[in-house]
Amino acid sequence: MSDPIAHDPLAPSAGSLSGVTVLDLSRVLAGPYAAQMLADLGATVIKVENPADPDVSRGFPPYLTSGDEEFSAYYAQYNRGKLGIAIDLRSDEGKEILKELVVKADMLIENYRPGTMEKLGLGYDVLAAINPRLVYMAISGYGQTGSRAKRPAFDNTAQAAGGLWSMNGYPDQPPVRVGITIGDLSASMFGVIGALAALRHAERTGEGQLVDVAQVDSIIAMTETAVVDYTVDEKVASPMGNQHAWVRPYELFPCADGQVFFGAYTDKLWRASCVLFGTPEIADDPEIDTMRKRLDDEVYERRIKPIVIGWFAGRTRAELEELAGDVVPLTAVRDIGEVVDDPGTAERDMVVEADYGDLGVLRMFGQPIKLSATPADPARRANTLSEHDDEIFGGLLGYDAGRIARLREGGVI
Repeated sequence: MSDPIAHDPLAPSAGSLSGVTVLDLSRVLAGPYAAQMLADLGATVIKVENPADPDVSRGFPPYLTSGDEEFSAYYAQYNRGKLGIAIDLRSDEGKEILKELVVKADMLIENYRPGTMEKLGLGYDVLAAINPRLVYMAISGYGQTGSRAKRPAFDNTAQAAGGLWSMNGYPDQPPVRVGITIGDLSASMFGVIGALAALRHAERTGEGQLVDVAQVDSIIAMTETAVVDYTVDEKVASPMGNQHAWVRPYELFPCADGQVFFGAYTDKLWRASCVLFGTPEIADDPEIDTMRKRLDDEVYERRIKPIVIGWFAGRTRAELEELAGDVVPLTAVRDIGEVVDDPGTAERDMVVEADYGDLGVLRMFGQPIKLSATPADPARRANTLSEHDDEIFGGLLGYDAGRIARLREGGVI
């Protein structure tokens, strides 16, 4: 690992990735989120932007505001804990600066369309020659290889090309995209796993490598049994609404003030539910006394759904959770406001705060990875554009003030 930047004002005092330096050249979500996770876990992450064309997500809502000043909360959430510099990688001097940084780095992250870094003269082969232990994470729509590699792609591209879109929604209605950018987010997570595996190898052998992660590949890997359903039984997955393909009951049910998820599909859970809701005799009904019998489409619609709906009728979400939530999988369907304000969310530190001075305090999601010895540190602010130029160019690379000023005047940084 490289030496950490000791004077980094944003770095945690300890962390599993303390001492790891990451160059984050990525934009918007898939790459920045991967880099954010590494920063939360203790890495020194240096966000590299174009001084004339910074990360477009700086303009995404919602905004922290104070008078005429504003700061994107979207950008803040995915770029927290990073140092920020700006380099024009199209310029010859900018390319040389990045190469100097690569010598100091353990990892580089980019999510450009394949071929972009090569056109700049900064592709993996070039950078690996400069730093053979470099872990180079490239996130793209279709991956770095294959006939589709250079196609433009967004999250919806991955959902469509990876089959997920065709599976989501309700029967006999047009498919519905998953309501979050799951193509980006899944690629972020697979990217981090791959990068950490490659980093482990680099630390052991001194050999870096290219970590090639595609959004479409990531979506395919998240389609659960759809692939083997097709390859084994030639069954093509289709929308099923809130129901599950092979277990019932396992879906959304109405109650007095909204909906709850109820998933008592095993024989043990079904029997417990019958007792909890005051109908123990149902557990021994020979038509519905086994999991396989309850899965039958006709039996489920005619017998099981009416029973469960009857159990829940007139009871609120809170009453149902109080009655059965500790025994069977029964969970209120909460909106995001309820989630943020839920005491259970606070107990897990899943809403954290970062102080932005006059702009106020930003509450954002925390880090779901809980490490007992080296806990993550997600409650930090994001960088402003070029905020840490002096620390990185002067401190890490040793440039004097005159050179930094000249580079800034020339638009290189």
